[in-house]
Amino acid sequence: MDTRGRVRTSLEQRRLILAEFERSGLSAIQFAKRAGLKYSTLAAWVLRERRSKATSPAPAVRLLEAVVGPAQGGTASSLLVQLPGGARLEVNNTEQAALAAELVRSLARPC
Repeated sequence: MDTRGRVRTSLEQRRLILAEFERSGLSAIQFAKRAGLKYSTLAAWVLRERRSKATSPAPAVRLLEAVVGPAQGGTASSLLVQLPGGARLEVNNTEQAALAAELVRSLARPC
């Protein structure tokens, strides 16, 4: 507690509370009441956390190995992308290439 009677919480405690809030599915007002916090305090923490995430540097670029081999099962001009989890994406023409590019851009966006 500080000299004004306010309860101080560490950054780690705030992050745990915010993670619990995100999982709870409750409104900020409901969660603040249940957690024994003032709504304005929780709202300030949420805002500060969102701003810090927005200004975080972009994730590093990841490079993957490309293996070029003889065509198997597809046309000679097809592109097959096979991910470690077993997902496969085969592109056979330029229209599909545009859709595949949009898919990759969508997957790169945070949820």
